[in-house]
Amino acid sequence: MHASPSDPTGQHASSSPTAEDAVRYEERLRPGWWIWVVALMIAGLSVLVFVPIGLEVGLGAAVVVFLVIAVLLRVSTPAIVVTDRTLRVGRAGIDRRYVGAVTGYRGEDATYQRGPALHGLAYMCLRGWIDPVVRIQITDERDRTPYWLTSTRHPEQLVAALGGTMARDAEGARDDAR
Repeated sequence: MHASPSDPTGQHASSSPTAEDAVRYEERLRPGWWIWVVALMIAGLSVLVFVPIGLEVGLGAAVVVFLVIAVLLRVSTPAIVVTDRTLRVGRAGIDRRYVGAVTGYRGEDATYQRGPALHGLAYMCLRGWIDPVVRIQITDERDRTPYWLTSTRHPEQLVAALGGTMARDAEGARDDAR
């Protein structure tokens, strides 16, 4: 059972966990509160575009713009799901047997993983409003993806569910990336 980021359909992956495949960790990478403030500001600015036609048209446009942004934010919210047998991050899924070393990063270490240490073939499920990241090594020889890098609000819990460790210092995080 394996679905790579390039094959998000997961034809070989089961879509729902069974009783023997219990969920060990689950998280949705929802937008932060400030993203909703930005959405309200954009909706408010749309009033300025349509108010020359009429105040009611401007207010109606603001409501429509906010609803469209809200739906897009909701639909594009990825999930991380760890079960006994599978791992799903966003649109990608893989058997746990193909998961290698797992390391969580916070602060400068997370910034380093998202920047200078980033491999060009890595699968990324990153959200700008979530700072911590977890790096999940992929050991499947059929998959060219060396690792997955995902944002998470709870790196310690995700790492524990996958049997990994948290990076302790900036030196160790940079050594892991090499």
